[in-house]
Amino acid sequence: MTLYSFVAIIALVCLLGFFNEKVTKLPYEISLMLFSTVIGVLLVIGATALKGNEVLEQAQMLDIQEFLLEGVLCFMLFAGSCHMKLEDFKAQARQITVLAFVCTLLGAIFYALLFYGAAMLLGVDLSLPVCLMFGSIVAPTDPIAATGILSKFGLPKNISFLIEGESLFNDGVGVALFVCFSGMVTSSSSGSFLGVMLREILGAVAVGAAATALCFLIFRFAKNKMLRIFVSMLAVGLSYAVCEKCGFSGAIASVICGILFSALRSRFSKEEPEEAESFNGFWETMDSLFNSILYVMLGLSFVRILQMEYVVILSLVAITANLIARSGSLSLSSLIMGKLPDGYSRWNFIKLLTWGGLRGGLSVALAMSTKGMVSDDIYYIILGGTYAIVFFTTVIQGLTLKPVYNRINRSMQSNT
Repeated sequence: MTLYSFVAIIALVCLLGFFNEKVTKLPYEISLMLFSTVIGVLLVIGATALKGNEVLEQAQMLDIQEFLLEGVLCFMLFAGSCHMKLEDFKAQARQITVLAFVCTLLGAIFYALLFYGAAMLLGVDLSLPVCLMFGSIVAPTDPIAATGILSKFGLPKNISFLIEGESLFNDGVGVALFVCFSGMVTSSSSGSFLGVMLREILGAVAVGAAATALCFLIFRFAKNKMLRIFVSMLAVGLSYAVCEKCGFSGAIASVICGILFSALRSRFSKEEPEEAESFNGFWETMDSLFNSILYVMLGLSFVRILQMEYVVILSLVAITANLIARSGSLSLSSLIMGKLPDGYSRWNFIKLLTWGGLRGGLSVALAMSTKGMVSDDIYYIILGGTYAIVFFTTVIQGLTLKPVYNRINRSMQSNT
């Protein structure tokens, strides 16, 4: 991202945020994506009318893949996980593990089968391996959306933690699935699914734990509060870089860093209230900044979906398949999860997590990375379908989640 692009995006963040604060009063992240999408569409209409193709080219140069996967993802995941308590995770470890691993795998397979069947009916030439790769792209829920949007709705702590924990850990699972299925598409050897999964996850846990333990030695005895923050940045940046070099999941390593830093700080670090507030405030600010930039980039990049043929029908198919696959994977996963959150029937739990399964920047970045693996026509189908799912889950599901949650609560109270 050039300085000019950065300044333009920050300007949009400020102007759209101010407009929303004074006029529309929507949830902050949703407003950024919604209004940026409107601006992106208006740019397309204006550029088409004026034959200003260079405007479209500039809008499409926003590389979410580079910004996220090769830039700030590790810091965003650390910021989202460094406030999580190890004790809370232990209490729901089984549920989070099942959701992050089993539910993500089943969701990818169900989505692939549904989209493959729809493509055959529509006469679109898509192979099953391509659909499986597509399923791995849209199956993981988004930690950025979970922490940025859902946390503002006043969900109960156990439900909120479960959704957040699932979204933080299933990124690595989704990437491992993507590696396996994209290897099938390109006929390259990426190893067996179990082998890739063990390598990605166990390697990430080992690297994240080692980097955290090493850097925390400096953190614990450092007196300067700014130095402590820099050390935490070093820990997560080092973990992610080593994992990317070794073929492990940098996303999972970043989450491990965040959780371990939280646990070690509470147990060993003698922080003054001012120091703790400075540390937490820094990471909240970083999270909000990168989050805002990402949602604006997602909105502006929406112009890409307009290049897809049959955009309406394929977008509807993608959204419908995503909802069915998510609810189906949750239905099966809930059978082995053990105890559900207090007061929730199996059906109410499935409804809430289906509608609360938001998608975000990681899905778009993975979709963009398929360029060159498949033909241009298939690439735009994958990219367009991914954008449709991200937009629908973020804006439509995000705006209506609280009413859905309140309705579920009323039905639970009427049954007691």
